[in-house]
Amino acid sequence: MAAAATGLNPQDFSTLLIDEREDRLVVLLNRPEVRNAIDQQMVDELHAVCAALEQTPKVLIIAGTEGVFASGADIGQLRERRRDDALQGINSTIFVRIAKLPMPVIAALDGFCLGGGAELAYAADFRIGTPSVRIGNPETGLGILAAAGASWRLKELVGEPVAKEILLAGTVLRAERALAVNLITEIHEAPELMAAAHALADRIAGQDPLAVRITKSVFHAPAEAHPLIDQLAQGILFESQAKFDRMQAFLDKKSDKKSARKPADTSDQDPDRKKN
Repeated sequence: MAAAATGLNPQDFSTLLIDEREDRLVVLLNRPEVRNAIDQQMVDELHAVCAALEQTPKVLIIAGTEGVFASGADIGQLRERRRDDALQGINSTIFVRIAKLPMPVIAALDGFCLGGGAELAYAADFRIGTPSVRIGNPETGLGILAAAGASWRLKELVGEPVAKEILLAGTVLRAERALAVNLITEIHEAPELMAAAHALADRIAGQDPLAVRITKSVFHAPAEAHPLIDQLAQGILFESQAKFDRMQAFLDKKSDKKSARKPADTSDQDPDRKKN
């Protein structure tokens, strides 16, 4: 049975390119004239994407166009923002919403992934990249704070020493360094990047969707919620039909393999077999 459609109309978006498939949604950041800088319009359109995926959960793949993921927030708009704008958490709100989507989010990174672009990538569940990736947070060099998730999420991803190097010293990591500190988990040449993202989405699609959704929620639950939340979540999954079907399929496959390995009894078919 085909999965339900999200109802998103690609024609309704001016800063994003939308490609919906049966089990995933591909979103390309598309402001190439400013290296895919994140402006208010893009934030609004990302909210529309999230609203659709919250109603119709699918894997989300986010990438950029023309060899760039996102060069950061739109500095022209950012320069004009004041205290009340900061208190609204314009970028942090959408990145938190992306991080909380029911199904996993894959960020496919190429070229510049800086500032708000990096913080968008940090909100994803998976980050893969190309050799040309440059990822970091130069906000302190502009007199501001990386306030859309990097100041707390980055430490969870790479540990305190590397996080401080990025946040306080403005270090921008190249692909190999980002791989070494687990900020990205795979490096692929640019022409193969989206194929690699889809291969990862395929592996996710091979799992039970409900188990994936619940596991993601449990994974991100606060420490004090464990182990109770694990037990309650397992109780839900233990009653799902997919659990019975998948486990029975596993047992049947195991039984078939065991039968295939068992030597056939051909004693009654051997004309040369001597009787006692």
